[in-house]
Amino acid sequence: MQHIVIIGNGISGTTAARHIRKRSNHPITVISSETKHFYSRTAIMYIYMGHMTYENTKPYEDRFWKKNRIDLLHDHVEKIETSTKSLQLRSGNKLSYDSLIIATGSTSNKFGWPGQDIKGVQGLYGYPDLLQMEESTKGIQQAVIVGGGLIGIEMAEMLLSREINVTFLIREPEFWSIALPMQEANLISRHIRSHHVNLKLLTELKEIQADDRGHVKAVVTNAGETIPCQFVGLTVGVSPNIDLLKDSGIQTKRGVLVDKFLQTNAPDVYAIGDCVERIYDLPGRKNIEQVWYTGRMMGEVVAQTICGEKTKYEPGPWFNSAKFFDIEYQTYGNVGNEVKENEAEFYWEHSSGTKCIHFVWDKRSHQFIGINVFGIRLRHECFDRWIREKQSIQFVLENLSDANFDPEFFTRYEEEINEAFVNANPGQTLNTVTR
Repeated sequence: MQHIVIIGNGISGTTAARHIRKRSNHPITVISSETKHFYSRTAIMYIYMGHMTYENTKPYEDRFWKKNRIDLLHDHVEKIETSTKSLQLRSGNKLSYDSLIIATGSTSNKFGWPGQDIKGVQGLYGYPDLLQMEESTKGIQQAVIVGGGLIGIEMAEMLLSREINVTFLIREPEFWSIALPMQEANLISRHIRSHHVNLKLLTELKEIQADDRGHVKAVVTNAGETIPCQFVGLTVGVSPNIDLLKDSGIQTKRGVLVDKFLQTNAPDVYAIGDCVERIYDLPGRKNIEQVWYTGRMMGEVVAQTICGEKTKYEPGPWFNSAKFFDIEYQTYGNVGNEVKENEAEFYWEHSSGTKCIHFVWDKRSHQFIGINVFGIRLRHECFDRWIREKQSIQFVLENLSDANFDPEFFTRYEEEINEAFVNANPGQTLNTVTR
């Protein structure tokens, strides 16, 4: 029997604990200083908007943990001592481990802007940020969000739900064009403006100004414009939360360095989730991936290894999904913000301007590489299989109906998409079957 200690009770740490329990009777302790219980981070926006309560975001009832013999410790790890296999806690206690899993997640980025630490300025990552935002936005009229991306768009939707005017500062030429091709970025920029957000492109934050109470009163942009506001959301991405690893001997760069089995350089110490940086490459995937499902996968993999079945972390083809107000977004495979030299592309946009599909494939082999889709639901299982099987772009288009996931009475667009593809690619033919 070995005592397994997990630092962090997010999706990664909780998944690891659950799967270790399924496979063993090892004592398990999960430590978190954020909340006593695991909650769904992706749902916190709906607490602010009044659709859910904090209790609704707990996937498991509080009695689940005792029933499954998983000890929850509400404390903060100050120091990891790998030589003695022990943790120094903020409470003053020490905790020993046989195997340690680091699942400390991410922290919101700050870039040293003047005024970034005054009252009313914050990021949005976890439940404490939500509580702070709840307090800071009471009775305000104007907010500024700095930085485009998925957290920024969530924060905008949250603020608009309380009729708070939003100005969005984006340094790119279109919203999230650092990640999206220009066609999709332009579509989302238009959609954001349709929700009465003051979207300022090619605009950067220069400083944040405080009033006599030390609360935010305005931001100043790189163009010299002063924008009055009572709240500033800093949503310029996140970084691995690794401060507690200083002087631990555990190797880090941007994140905690791990091998194919999610092991660190320290004996019996593993790392999973947002805090991880892989030291090996996986085709089509970044070495730091801070998304919900990769954390869940890592939790399952590390549980198998710790329980005696050594398992490599191999997540397969990249995918992700999100929501931009009322437009759903999915991506499968690899669609960069610019087409590579060896790639060809086809972009289709519906006349409504709220639905589009972007295909990318290899010019020579015609092998399908990836797809972005907005406003139409597609089946993950189909695209995961087609990418693994290295299917052609023709095959994907001919079988696009199989991937449609919209409910029965939704409009289907496959015929229109295929017709547009053939018109844009003279000489190409598609053998499609109406389903």
